[in-house]
This record gives sequence, structure tokens and C-alpha cells, in this order.
Amino acid sequence: MAVVLPNRRLTLYALEHPWVRDANGVPVPPPPDQRAEPRGTWPGSALEQADDTWSLRLDPAAWPVEPGDIVGDESGMTWTVTTARNHRVPGCPDADYVQATATRNPPKVP
Repeated sequence: MAVVLPNRRLTLYALEHPWVRDANGVPVPPPPDQRAEPRGTWPGSALEQADDTWSLRLDPAAWPVEPGDIVGDESGMTWTVTTARNHRVPGCPDADYVQATATRNPPKVP
């Protein structure tokens, strides 16, 4: 098991969930320029992956985290969450974290 240490302070901007639904029952996300209020700022990590996605580790207090939520750091960098899961370590709550995959805003241009 690899340990990823915090390398920045991350703020979660969580959108209202569940999203409103259209007449067919399909979730409709809010406009892309709508930014939610920050839920909190915690030590975390952001690591760029070989496929240009980012692996984010958030404090478990950030849960729930949903696709479409925005995560930002103290330098002004932001990411849009694509997947998230609440990782719990039985018997060791100090090792709990939220694992998220995200894309950078704006995406890196080759």
C-alpha cells in the first residue's frame, strides 16, 4: 500500500445533488458557469496521471463528493470531479480519505 501525503490545501465546491430532472427523468446539471459555495478546505493531494487526468485525495469530511463538483487549491488551480469514492479503512479512521479522479480546468493543451 502506498501512502500519499498532503501536498496542498483543497477546497470542495459541491453542487446541489441530486440535480433537477427533465420531463423524461434525466438529471440536468446546472449551468457550467454556476459555482457552488465552498464546503470546506482541508489538507489533500493532487497528482497528475500519465493520461492527463488527476488523482485527488480529499479529507473524508468532504464526503459526499459527486461527479461535476469542483475542487480548487490555494494557487487557483481547479479540477472537475469525474468519479469519487469514500475509502474507509476498518479500525483506522485516521487513514480514511476520499479518492477522486478529475480533469483540470481548463484542460492542458498539448
